[in-house]
Amino acid sequence: MSSGRWSAGVIPYAEMGYWKPDYEPKDSDVLAAFRITPQPGVPPEEAGAAVAGESSTATWTVVWTDRLTSYENYQAKCYKVEQVPGQEGQFIAYIAYDLDLFEEGSIANLTSSIIGNVFGFKALKALRLEDMRIPTHYVKTFQGPAHGIVMEREYLGKFGRPLLGATVKPKLGLSARNYGRVVYEALRGGLDFTKDDENINSQPFMRWRDRFLYCMEGVNRAQAATGEVKGHYLNVTAATMEDMYERAEFAKDLGSVIVMIDLTIGYTAIQSMANWARRNGVILHLHRAGHSTYTRQKNHGVNFRVIAKWMRLAGVDHIHAGTVVGKLEGDPNSVRGYYDTLRLGHVPADPRKGLYFDQDWASLPGCMPVASGGIHAGQMHQLLHYLGEDSILQFGGGTIGHPMGIAAGATANRVALEAMIKARNEGRDYLAEGPDILRAAAKNSRELDVALSTWGDITFTYESTDTPDVVETPVSV
Repeated sequence: MSSGRWSAGVIPYAEMGYWKPDYEPKDSDVLAAFRITPQPGVPPEEAGAAVAGESSTATWTVVWTDRLTSYENYQAKCYKVEQVPGQEGQFIAYIAYDLDLFEEGSIANLTSSIIGNVFGFKALKALRLEDMRIPTHYVKTFQGPAHGIVMEREYLGKFGRPLLGATVKPKLGLSARNYGRVVYEALRGGLDFTKDDENINSQPFMRWRDRFLYCMEGVNRAQAATGEVKGHYLNVTAATMEDMYERAEFAKDLGSVIVMIDLTIGYTAIQSMANWARRNGVILHLHRAGHSTYTRQKNHGVNFRVIAKWMRLAGVDHIHAGTVVGKLEGDPNSVRGYYDTLRLGHVPADPRKGLYFDQDWASLPGCMPVASGGIHAGQMHQLLHYLGEDSILQFGGGTIGHPMGIAAGATANRVALEAMIKARNEGRDYLAEGPDILRAAAKNSRELDVALSTWGDITFTYESTDTPDVVETPVSV
């Protein structure tokens, strides 16, 4: 193969050295698992080699300038291809990249390398990046979350339970003063946070500076009324970095403990805002706006677990990561994998959760997952079971749609959460007994009783489009 590589003309990628079934990945290699769907007549090994080649050094023909480099060091290597269980014509290609292919501490460079060009490759019907292993050597070049879960709890003085939030609704059309009234009512009722939604920026009906002023008035009044630290995610997303820095600085000057950005601002802007947040002692919330355009479909795009890894590296403190029981996409096992990826220090490979590789985060702080989208107080036992204690439960309509008003909706959520935490701490099977625990708590809380009567039977039981590909193997006992 060594001599054949330099023959003139078009040579298959596998013959150019990008298919290496005997390659043993190094501890310092970046590893990727791609789901590939080759075109008819394209062997899966050649398809995997093509992905490895086009995401590292190759082009469609041999170039003589390869002789001017130690090209074998810079070639990505497809070292294994496996059939996807139950998916005809789909394969998982495992590819190793030498660490020298990547700029230190740059999500933009990492993503340009791994997903920059290969997704339009004609030899493939479809391509999806399912998972990555970020080696410790590379992890240590990133800042990571601006504060992390432990420091955030210490900032807020809130321990032993999930945090409660709500998105202001309707998210578009309110005046700044009425928007601030929603913030105050929800926070005084018992929530820890309220938030802007992804598309609230600075529109004609409510300019950003007015919204910030009225929201922080609501936050400060709620803090005075309850004696608790409160916050509102002020969305600083804007057209330019200069605009975002201006808005973030104003939020900080007003005393906000947190600001918010959207995923749509791009990886470089996210890292820049993470650096700003750490320098200024402000928690950074990331709304994953737009992610489903490329994470939802099972055979093409980028799995959200990869986005979660990139964003933990980039340095956000919060990221929306699914609810399991809400209105948005979320298979239970996949969501567990996302939450583990964001929170744990070491994440073992687990096919049931869609995790293809062990991932060691090398002391990088954890990122707080946020559950939002169609959840309500009647699901509190399920939310605690699936999502755990280190999470933020965001009830938008499930707070603001309460028949007794916004503050009552917040109180219902807080009573439900504290009743469930108490049951858990007492050692009860709170998942099985959840409805009974909630009904018992509702006897002393009119707000919770009305919430359960209003939403108690509401579920979103659609089949998930993105589930881990695992075939259970019987085990003899």
